[in-house]
Amino acid sequence: MGLSTSTKTFAERLEESKKDQFAKAAVAKAQDAQWDKRETARNELGNWQEWRNIAESIRQHTLKYLPHYLTEFSDNVAARGGHVFFAADAKEANEYVKRIILEKKAKKIVKSKSMVSTEVDIDPMLVSLADDMEILETDLAEFILQLADWDEPSHIVFPALHKNRDQIREIFAKKLGYKGDNNPVNLARCARDTMRKLFLKSEVGITGCNFAIANTGDINLSTNEGNADLTISIPKTQIVLMGMERIVPSIKEAEILDNMLARSAVGQKLTTYVTFAGQKAEDESDGPEDFHVVIIDNGRSNAIGTAFEAVLQCIRCGACLNVCPVYRQIGGHAYGSIYPGPIGSVLSPVLGGYEQYGDLPYASTLCGACTETCPVKIPLHELLIEHRKVMEDDLSMHHDGSFVNFEMNMIGKGTSSPAMFGMAMNMAHTGLNMLPKNKEVSVGGSLFKYGAVRKAPALAKGWTDVRDLPIAPPHKEQFRHWYKKHKAGK
Repeated sequence: MGLSTSTKTFAERLEESKKDQFAKAAVAKAQDAQWDKRETARNELGNWQEWRNIAESIRQHTLKYLPHYLTEFSDNVAARGGHVFFAADAKEANEYVKRIILEKKAKKIVKSKSMVSTEVDIDPMLVSLADDMEILETDLAEFILQLADWDEPSHIVFPALHKNRDQIREIFAKKLGYKGDNNPVNLARCARDTMRKLFLKSEVGITGCNFAIANTGDINLSTNEGNADLTISIPKTQIVLMGMERIVPSIKEAEILDNMLARSAVGQKLTTYVTFAGQKAEDESDGPEDFHVVIIDNGRSNAIGTAFEAVLQCIRCGACLNVCPVYRQIGGHAYGSIYPGPIGSVLSPVLGGYEQYGDLPYASTLCGACTETCPVKIPLHELLIEHRKVMEDDLSMHHDGSFVNFEMNMIGKGTSSPAMFGMAMNMAHTGLNMLPKNKEVSVGGSLFKYGAVRKAPALAKGWTDVRDLPIAPPHKEQFRHWYKKHKAGK
């Protein structure tokens, strides 16, 4: 899978997403529910904007001195008997993990939820090592996707959001021999029974890393299911995969960011399990005897020292997805990246380039809701504009003489000319009235006094495919006409 989740074009993915009514309803329901939980949890903390300022300063400080803190962390891991490997890309990360697995002759591997392990394609590599290799994704949602033939995640925090209980029951029945009903409690029990058997036999545990603590050499993990704790404590060998930006100076900063993460991601004061772990000490009864941390670049350094550096502040809370109107309409799979939503639209082109992900910065209304909700104050909508600027002005990527460019050039000339713009406004009511109309509109109000267009041509088609386009009022009822009369005292 890697960073990319599809070989189809953005337009093809959009068409598929628009047909998936269940996924759209699931996203809308999750967004609405998370809004209430998130805002309640943030209000309980108090002075939310001040906390955002503090969280932003922590992340910016860390990025400013990133080489120092990575070196400090690496030295402290080594001092405790652990190992740190700096991987420039996915290939190097895979080779290191592969070497450890082969050296241990391990055949039973458990993994806790990790976006970065998906990003660098660890799972397919592990599967290819041996026919009798047993790999278990222990996060319940990731476990479901694994059983569904390694289905694509659709959300950063809720990766199986696009599946309902009936679909999950069918997957469990087919892959696990489950014979119960679709009650989530019973489905979870089935998953737990399956997981426990492999947990107890596991030889290697692979985890992600919410934050790495520079001055201690520990890693910090937050989960609601306790799966990461078992992945750390039972296997003799632990491999941690982390993006190079996921580091903080000390536990003090990690505690603040954990607080911001939990309230923003799931609307809780803290997730159920907040764990700090590392190489097993002599006086500890459990934990890894062989501890490895793979610190991954994989394109992140592309952002350092550029206008996009702020995207590395991200703590993967998914709050921007939960307020995005575009994500609400198209879901996660349409983005074609394991990082969907506003954060994915900014991060994916940084990691994977514009040729593959250049469509994503345009998958936005630029409403700014993502920027407003981000707990570490990433200016997401501004970075989306910056991506567009780079592609259009610096790289001239879309200056190819296509019909779309012709349309945009005509619109640019028309809107830059007061006379032509005024003429277009005067003709808007008549022109839109000639197009097919909706019998009903999904949103009421005076804005739709003259109805809405059902299907518009050319550039406006993308709008009418998923939302109402109000028909403009007649010339005499438009604001400019009213203003002239009002100014003249008529």
